Amino acid sequence: MIGALARVDVYVRWTYTQDMTRAVARVEKSRERGERLGFRVDAKTKSLVERAVRLERRTLTDFCLMALTEAARRTLERHESLVLSEADRSAFFDALVRPRAPNARLKRAARAERQRIER
Repeated sequence: MIGALARVDVYVRWTYTQDMTRAVARVEKSRERGERLGFRVDAKTKSLVERAVRLERRTLTDFCLMALTEAARRTLERHESLVLSEADRSAFFDALVRPRAPNARLKRAARAERQRIER
C-alpha cells in the first residue's frame, strides 16, 4: 500500500510540475514587458515572497507580476462597484422612480449654476 501511495505522490507532483511549467511558459510568452517597475523590500518580505515563488513553481518576476495585477484588479473593482444593502437599494430605486419635487434651496442652486455657466 505504501508503494502505491508513493507512486501516486510522484505522479501527482510530476503532473503538477509539468502543467505549471507549461502554464508559466504560456503566460511569459504571451506578455510583452516593455515597461518597468522597480521597488525595494526588506529581507523578511523578500524571503516570504521567495518562499511563495518556490511553492507556486514560478519565476520571481512572474509571481510578482501576477500578484500585483490581481491586487490592482481587486482594488479597481472595489472602487468601481457599489454594493448596496436591501434598504439602500430600495431607497435608491424609489428615488429614481418617484423623485421628490425640488425645494427652494435646490432651485436657488440650479439658478446660480445656470448663471455661472452663461457668463
